[in-house]
Amino acid sequence: MPSSTMTSTAIRGFQTINKLLMSVVGQTRNHLQMKSSPLTEDYSISTNVLGLGINGKVVECTEKKSGNKYALKVLKDNSKARREIDLHWRASNCKHIVQIKDVYENTYNGQKCLLVVMECMEGGELFQRIQEKQAFNEREAAELMKDICIAVKYLHDLNIAHRDLKPENLLYSSKGNFGILKLTDFGFAKETLSRDTLQTPCYTPYYVAPEVLGPEKYDKCCDIWSLGVIMYILLCGFPPFYSNHGLAISPGMKKRIRSGQYEFPKPEWANVSQDAKDLIRGMLKTDPQERLSIDEVIKNKWIAQYTAVPQTPLLTSQVLKEENEQWPDVQQEMSLALKEMRVDNESGFTVKNPTTSNSSLAKKRRNKQDANIPPIKEQMSTE
Repeated sequence: MPSSTMTSTAIRGFQTINKLLMSVVGQTRNHLQMKSSPLTEDYSISTNVLGLGINGKVVECTEKKSGNKYALKVLKDNSKARREIDLHWRASNCKHIVQIKDVYENTYNGQKCLLVVMECMEGGELFQRIQEKQAFNEREAAELMKDICIAVKYLHDLNIAHRDLKPENLLYSSKGNFGILKLTDFGFAKETLSRDTLQTPCYTPYYVAPEVLGPEKYDKCCDIWSLGVIMYILLCGFPPFYSNHGLAISPGMKKRIRSGQYEFPKPEWANVSQDAKDLIRGMLKTDPQERLSIDEVIKNKWIAQYTAVPQTPLLTSQVLKEENEQWPDVQQEMSLALKEMRVDNESGFTVKNPTTSNSSLAKKRRNKQDANIPPIKEQMSTE
């Protein structure tokens, strides 16, 4: 590519990111005013379950006044739920974070509940979208990482660590080419007013930073580690770390994570740019002090100049299609395990293990390596 073209392309990339960032700078939402009236006065609740979050299930609802569809998250009213809602509310001005519309304090069958009405993400999960594509290239991966990084930067600028960045929490607002990728589920989110303040061992397998696995304190650096893992999967279709014992976090997997043991195996990584690999290395540094900050990531040329990234075809879609039967199982088992992951207890984790799976992808890798909330009904009251 001629240097003049490269320069103009890079400038457009910088301008796009700066525009998105500046569009939300200084914009903070007003203090959240929870409604005490019955939610069912304003919304009709569907039996259609959209998903299971860390702390509660999500169902579809329809606003009676406008007829618009929304997602309704049902939480038990407690301090953790209120923290989740508060942090999500403060962050939801960002274009790439799912927006909260209303929050209701209601009682159902004598149990106090918090009902969170959010925009309905009808476009599905990130990796579902990629799996459905006929082709996927490195430039598209860079643009997706740009969107995710904007959400993380917005959070970190608010001194909020998400702490559960993973593909399942990245959803599209609608189907088709105009859907916007957004981050959701703030069940593990925590405010971090200074470095080294987060000590609770909350994590999800494959996306956990090395410092979370030990006694050390940790901060927003763990989100950068997760970004590195997500970027790795985007570029090849599988994660960089595997458990050897059928556990979500095995001793062997801990060792590999803490020592930074991962590779860029062929054929999936044969044609991926060196810039992409270098950025991943910067995000997967085992020492959080050496790891890139979100500002350094978003200013990296692979992100900031994403329109200049080569359109190299990737095998990601193909790999995900090969794993089609196993991928939903992994997601389901990870979701079920999340409730236990707030406690540093490895027993009972049964997330499907790619290294012991019989899937074609797992065989290829081995060869290369030798919700307690009751359903909400119209009887909800504000007792």
